[in-house]
Amino acid sequence: MAPAQQDVHMCGDTAQPQIKMRLKGNNNKSESEVNGGDYPVFQNSDFDISAYEAMEFRPSIRWPDLLVQLALHLVSIYGIYLILSFQVRFYTIFFVFATIYTSGFGITAGVHRLWSHRAYRAKTPLRALLAILFTITGQRDIYTWALDHRVHHKYTETVADPHDIRRGFWFAHVGWLVLTPHPAVENRRAALAESSHDLMADPVVRLQKMFFIPLFAILNIALPIWIPWYFWQETLVNSFIVSFVLRFTITLNIAYCVNSFAHLWGNKPYDRFIKSVENTAVSLAALGEGWHNYHHVFPWDYRTSELGRINISTNFIDAFAKIGWAYDLKAAPSSMIINRAKKSGDGTFGEAEEPDPCPEEYKHS
Repeated sequence: MAPAQQDVHMCGDTAQPQIKMRLKGNNNKSESEVNGGDYPVFQNSDFDISAYEAMEFRPSIRWPDLLVQLALHLVSIYGIYLILSFQVRFYTIFFVFATIYTSGFGITAGVHRLWSHRAYRAKTPLRALLAILFTITGQRDIYTWALDHRVHHKYTETVADPHDIRRGFWFAHVGWLVLTPHPAVENRRAALAESSHDLMADPVVRLQKMFFIPLFAILNIALPIWIPWYFWQETLVNSFIVSFVLRFTITLNIAYCVNSFAHLWGNKPYDRFIKSVENTAVSLAALGEGWHNYHHVFPWDYRTSELGRINISTNFIDAFAKIGWAYDLKAAPSSMIINRAKKSGDGTFGEAEEPDPCPEEYKHS
């Protein structure tokens, strides 16, 4: 049974209309109207995706971004060499991997499940902790990341998807960051910015965006370099290469894999008609974010997977739910999951899943 069960809302009546909207492509109503007001209003009436699909578009290389990516990856290769040739202290290697996975919760439980999807609510101390962890990853500010992710989910597998998997593995993995975006992406970013005021209404998001550059410099660069040098006398050069550059690059690539691998290679138990898949390797690396076929079918579910799957970020949220810092956890009931799998899955839906965690008294209360 899931922890803090009293805070888990099994979204039976409210979720089904949202699924219906996604399947039928109903663009006459906002998502807020369709699912009862839990999500920002995304108006579509003035947007003709077919016109953008027919558009001839050739992206340009954004050279500063490309050069940064090349530099990070080339220096990271040297960092791997330093590790393999035993020129880096063990404590530094341990610190790097501990930082990667600890800060990862800022992406998974924070900017993804909390701020992008509003799959649960969090009190200020938890939101502040998640903002700090997310800043350590260096993946832009919360507002920009969450806005792009909402565009991705709203327009998945169209030209308006920032990392449209139809353009190939490398584009979805990193190319979208070093090429000029499609006009449809820019259009939808601007449109959704007008309806995503909930993000900037959060003072934690607002402050993190306002002070992102100094916070990035301190949390993603200065502290990771200083700690190994000060506490166990790692060389400054090794600390810079391994604890900053290599760590930062690994963190980026783990996140990139969710956009690439988890949209290409794996099974589709819940919806065989979309490209997102269940990928165990990505889930292990990305703290539970690789169960992506489930996530794209039930994006509002705080677990991003069925119970019984390896999902460390779900355990993280559940732990904070126990002390009351996380609450209003949204989850899909087993009946909805099973029905969807039977209706549109690829036949790989397993029988050995955990039972519906919601007791009968909660279903009828």
